[in-house]
Amino acid sequence: MILSAQKVKTAGPGRHGDGRGLFLYVKPSGSRSWVLRYQVKGRRRDLGLGSYPDVSLAMARDRASEARRLIAEGEDPIAKKRQAKPKTFKYAALELIESKRPGWKNAKHAAQWTSTLEAYAFPKIGQAQVAKIETADVIAALTPIWSVKPETANRVRQRIEAVLDYASALGIRTGDNPARWRGHLDHLLPKPTKVRAVKHHPALPHAEIGNFMAQLETREGVAARALGFTILTASRSGETRGATWAEIDLEAKVWTIPANRMKAGREHRVPLSEAALALLGGKRGGDKLTFESEAKPDKPISDMSMTAVLRRMERQDITVHGFRSTFRDWAGETTGFPREVIEAALAHGIKDKAEAAYARSDLFDKRRTLMEAWATVANARDIAANVVTLSSA
Repeated sequence: MILSAQKVKTAGPGRHGDGRGLFLYVKPSGSRSWVLRYQVKGRRRDLGLGSYPDVSLAMARDRASEARRLIAEGEDPIAKKRQAKPKTFKYAALELIESKRPGWKNAKHAAQWTSTLEAYAFPKIGQAQVAKIETADVIAALTPIWSVKPETANRVRQRIEAVLDYASALGIRTGDNPARWRGHLDHLLPKPTKVRAVKHHPALPHAEIGNFMAQLETREGVAARALGFTILTASRSGETRGATWAEIDLEAKVWTIPANRMKAGREHRVPLSEAALALLGGKRGGDKLTFESEAKPDKPISDMSMTAVLRRMERQDITVHGFRSTFRDWAGETTGFPREVIEAALAHGIKDKAEAAYARSDLFDKRRTLMEAWATVANARDIAANVVTLSSA
């Protein structure tokens, strides 16, 4: 029996049909919604048509009639509805990467595209509708890194431009590309080749890490071992200097830094590679320092001891803290590990409160794979071997 306006209003919990696949669903709570049930290529589909009373009986019948017309023409209303949904920049970017993947000779290209966009574009414009992105949005994504990492910033700009061109080719964008350089952004941003990178902590280029570690291995002493350990764990110097044997589980290969020694005030677990374990030296019990001063037993090495190692190596151009940037650049530019895994390895907090609310895992297993890969690159003695293609799987 077909429904009436009164029946729609008073029907009890359950499914109530109006004919030709149109149903009113009433929940025990009393909420009511419309669903059109149909089949496409033998597969049953349920198309939501809205909730009552916002969608009346007459409106539901009109929507069902339009859906049946599409079905008669060979189209799937649900698929068409999804296609009509506005695409975000992130969605369009990932689509473009997948469409390009078969044509790339090296899987590294897809990984680099994904990692750079995840690190620098998605946090700013990832959830914006790709059809509505304007020059101000592009500038907001590029400005934080344009002077700090000009080469990376220019690659990000080129990839944003490609995503927006892709959206235009799909017909979901119109007008000029706001990420284009010539005749547009070249009037708003300095030329990348003219920008002098500004770094608070001068960092070693990641392509040189293998050679640097080889030179460091020739140095003796606790400070040299501590520096190598700091590099391989991507930790802060203070975290290394204060490390105790009680924090290190050799069997599980884990270094657990308590919250009171962490900048963010949260306990941080560090997966230890074999290379990092080899730098610990002879194990001592209890709360004994892992890297205690040779001049003052039971005291940590000074905050300048690792810097002194760099000076003796005649590397005044880099800093101890800068190796965290070296690690970040390597992971972000040459691997396929997600941004959240890389940031977790650096013990960085998540600034976005909504994202942080769901980030309850420390991604430890994925970080172990990342740190093993970093150790492999750091221990490579052939520069060409420092560029590797990695997967986060």
